[in-house]
Order: sequence, then C-alpha cells, then structure tokens
Amino acid sequence: MKNALVSALATIVVPGVAVILVPYWILRATGELNGPRIGLLETVAIALALLGAVMVVWVSVAFVTRGKGTPVPVAPPQVLVAEGLYRFVRNPMYVGALLALVAEALLFRSAWILLYAGFLGLALHTFTVLLEEPDLERRFGDSYRRYKAKTPRWIPRRPK
Repeated sequence: MKNALVSALATIVVPGVAVILVPYWILRATGELNGPRIGLLETVAIALALLGAVMVVWVSVAFVTRGKGTPVPVAPPQVLVAEGLYRFVRNPMYVGALLALVAEALLFRSAWILLYAGFLGLALHTFTVLLEEPDLERRFGDSYRRYKAKTPRWIPRRPK
C-alpha cells in the first residue's frame, strides 16, 4: 500500500511539473497561452499526449505490482521489470513524458515547448546513462545486461 501511494504521488508530482506546469509557464511567458486551434494536427497531438500519459501511468503501476517498488529512486523496484512496455523500450516513462511534451508543442504550436522537450530529453539521457543504468547493472547484474543488450533505450521497437 505504501509503494502504491508513493508511486501515485510521484506520478502526479514529477511528470505533472515537467509536462503540465513548466509548459504552462512557458506558454504564459511567451504569450502563447491563447488556447489551441482544433484541427487535424491538434487531434493527433491530443492522441499522442494521451498515449504519453498512459505510458507514464502504466510504468508507475508496473513498478508497484511487478517490480515491488516505485519510480522514486529512494524506493526503487526490487524486481527487474522487463515486460509490457518494457519489452519495447527501456525507458517507457521518460518516452511517454517526452511524447506528451512534443504533443503539447504541436497542440500549442510552440517552438519553446519543443526546445524545452529537447533539453529535458538531453537531461534524461544524461541521467540514464551516467546514473540509472549503472545502478540497474549493480542491482540486477547479468539479467539487466541481457535485457539492455536486446531492448533499445529510447526508440521503441518490436521485441526479438
């Protein structure tokens, strides 16, 4: 129960700030907060944003139910999660959040949100490579190394 509460709070606060609050501040600061137009591009953007949100929530649930932990580094999963979305990409939560940001950039036609998404992607890549993956290798050993060898870090693909 504790893991579920921590995971729910982390899923609301961290992606909420990165994907909702910061883009809102960007739109406000740039004067682009006029509301989106509604057309084909915006419809696609909304679908992509929903897909990204579903990915973020799925990871949080999987960490609690399958991984016996949370997305929070102080209470990480105790079991390597390599199923579901993790069969297609090693970082589905980050991919989902970035997908939602790109969708917002399209929805509001904001180059500033797209630029922010690029910087956030670079920061997540750096964190993943320098901290997260070495920690996973220490914790899960050969099982993580085998998973890492067959599953892409960022661009999803069908499992082999």
